[in-house]
Amino acid sequence: MNIGIIGSGTMGSGIAQVAATSGCKVKLFDTNQAALDKARVALEKILARLVEKGRIVTSEKDRIQANISYVETLKDLSDSNLTIEAIVENLEIKKNLFSELESYVSDACIIASNTSSLSIASIASSLQKPERCIGIHFFNPAPLMKLVEVVPAIQTSQEVLETSVKIIKDWKKTVAVAKDTPGFIVNRVARPFYGEALRIYEEGIASFETIDSAMKNIGGFRMGPFELMDFIGNDVNYTVTETVFTAFYFDPRYKPAFTQKRFTEAGYLGRKSGKGYYDYDKNGHLIQRDSVIQPENEEPLKQLIFNRILVMLINEAADALFLNIASAEDIDNAMTKGVNYPKGLLAWADEKGMDWCVSKMDELYNEYHEDRYRCSPLLRKMNNENKTFFK
Repeated sequence: MNIGIIGSGTMGSGIAQVAATSGCKVKLFDTNQAALDKARVALEKILARLVEKGRIVTSEKDRIQANISYVETLKDLSDSNLTIEAIVENLEIKKNLFSELESYVSDACIIASNTSSLSIASIASSLQKPERCIGIHFFNPAPLMKLVEVVPAIQTSQEVLETSVKIIKDWKKTVAVAKDTPGFIVNRVARPFYGEALRIYEEGIASFETIDSAMKNIGGFRMGPFELMDFIGNDVNYTVTETVFTAFYFDPRYKPAFTQKRFTEAGYLGRKSGKGYYDYDKNGHLIQRDSVIQPENEEPLKQLIFNRILVMLINEAADALFLNIASAEDIDNAMTKGVNYPKGLLAWADEKGMDWCVSKMDELYNEYHEDRYRCSPLLRKMNNENKTFFK
């Protein structure tokens, strides 16, 4: 199978590696020759490291590299069976690209976007044959992250959906099929992990360190919200939040935080800038603070923080199921395999109990009287009917 990848940045190069490893012939396109050269060098380093660690043998490294060619014109992708675009998150730029690309490829070629938040239907509208367009959203780093969200637009044909799912599964990835709504599954359901943590901080309830510690030590998350925002980049994370908030007609559940906006405006972007919620050295390693004053009621406070963020996450996952964004299995797979959550949120709801989930949401709503804290109708219905998601 011939695969065309558009954009040789970290994501595009990672997808090219995945496809080439699976035996596809890949052409990686970029308008910038320096970017292509950088991608070639980066892949050499990545594969050499895998050989060094004994993960692959030299002949496998050579095979993968031989499967990738680097091209400078879009027309070079004319023989592709599938193209995946991984360029800047700008709708007009993507639409112009797709319109030109369609003039070069065959009628049978699937034209996909790796967008994380833009409307697939809107991108598809730029094509003469919009039924061939689909969202295929990888997570970074693509070779390591198991999840891929496959997002059909309302124009996408059933054949294109089925073919796309089969290809991605053949690439040894876990597929979650999501409805074409803002943020798809992960970037929608994960919003409270950041948003509620920021809200807790802004209310003066706890510090960055205490909130992060609560989510790691009690919840089992690999990184706390502020560590993760620093890792992703405050500018990137804020932009996604703002995009989802706007796309959902300013639903207060997705409202961005002024703290993150100000950090972004100040250039405190996280690891890549050397300063975010924490400080980092030139290699991106955390600079330990001399001493952090722990609150007197540390353990009860951490439990309160964890409960509040967790129930908001569960509520968002339940609402995604309620609105048929994806199946319960795909929602939980998306969160465990897409962003490494320790458990699926709906399975976590089963474990905690529907009564716990509903009562915690009602407590928050009764305290704040904000629509942000409205309980999902599905959680309330399941609690009334004594049902669970999986058991």
